[in-house]
Amino acid sequence: MPTGLSWPQIARLGLVQAAIGAVVVLLTTTVNRVIVVELGLPASIPGLLVALHFAVQLILRPRLGHASDQHGRRSTWILGGLAVCAVSGVGVTLALPVMQTDRWTGVALASLASVVLGAGVSAAGTPLLALMSERAAPARRAGAAAITWILMIVGIIMTAALSGALLDPFSFTRLSAIAGGIGVGGLLLAIIATRGIEQAPRIAAPRDDMGAPSHTGRFMDALCAVLGEPASRLFAGFVLLAMFAYSAQDLILEPFAGVAFGMSPGESTSLSGAHHGGVLVGMIATALLAARRGQLRHWAAAGCLGSAVAYVALVGAPALGDVRLFRAIVVVLGVANGVFAIGAIGSMMALTGDRADGRAGLRLGVFGAAQALAYAVGTMSGAAGVDVARAVLDSPVRGYLAVFLVQAVLFGASALLALQSASRERATAVFRQRSDMLPAVLQS
Repeated sequence: MPTGLSWPQIARLGLVQAAIGAVVVLLTTTVNRVIVVELGLPASIPGLLVALHFAVQLILRPRLGHASDQHGRRSTWILGGLAVCAVSGVGVTLALPVMQTDRWTGVALASLASVVLGAGVSAAGTPLLALMSERAAPARRAGAAAITWILMIVGIIMTAALSGALLDPFSFTRLSAIAGGIGVGGLLLAIIATRGIEQAPRIAAPRDDMGAPSHTGRFMDALCAVLGEPASRLFAGFVLLAMFAYSAQDLILEPFAGVAFGMSPGESTSLSGAHHGGVLVGMIATALLAARRGQLRHWAAAGCLGSAVAYVALVGAPALGDVRLFRAIVVVLGVANGVFAIGAIGSMMALTGDRADGRAGLRLGVFGAAQALAYAVGTMSGAAGVDVARAVLDSPVRGYLAVFLVQAVLFGASALLALQSASRERATAVFRQRSDMLPAVLQS
């Protein structure tokens, strides 16, 4: 049987995912903060941009994944998608000074660039996962996805730290130059990483029920069957609620740092890196601990409950006025988010790996669709919620605190739902024995 991708080759593909994340994180962090704080525009504007970015992926990921199936050369799609990401990432930053003089023209240009960015992420990300899935040996698929996820988080952290260091003193020209450097650097990294990668043999070609080669199935019949399963529907509901609570803070944390604590653009960008660092620590620590004890549903619920407590602490942070304590709370929030991610990913593995109907990928697609919907609606709702609460409460800071409190309630409800819907299988069995591919949960 072919051995497929080696561990170094898998790590190379993980670097490609890191490049994708590095381009996207600038939109959800620095660009978002500049629109709200430096330009003084409503938080719903960056919320709209990110929502458009995710909405496009919801439509294009299946279509472009199928197109790469027919084309055969997935690396061509990956590099083309990253090139589109690089151009559109710069396009978003170039629209910012236009907003300063002509708000609606600038918003229109930024919206167009966000749509193109979502298309680029779809063209690069979906074939990347498909390439890894079909060429990684079954015993290496779980490890391959874990490596990919960790490298993506590392890429986001490094991008936030580097851009934060280079961004002060702030200027629109400097921001566009940083975006261009990130895009070009990511594309060059992907070119090197994918060179010769498709020479690795396929592990097995997909076949239909009669044993004949298959490229497409009866999609609607299979989809209806999966949606008809109570367990799948319940877990998809958990993913939708938890990811809604998670994504609602994406566009408001950095502006909140600027409004409530007077942080500069560079300082608030570094704060985002600290949050993602906490996520990474939480994921690694939980993976190590979960290999020894605990059910997956308990880890998922603990992560949700810890996130709820962290949001309650954020509500009280401005009254204390301690920047160091605020930064520590953000790191704790990241750790709790990482714990939740491990529980959710492990549950997806268990809930799909035990089925022998050949629909594991479709089930993960259903869960992924719930995640994409949650991100699109959650990011927009979080930003718009700040504007509404600020108008009602007549205080910018209280507007953010109201949204944080709602997120705490949603994560508390998610903890209860996790105990009902997430897998009851012991984490030991999953992290030591599973070989199914991890889904790209929480991807920006």
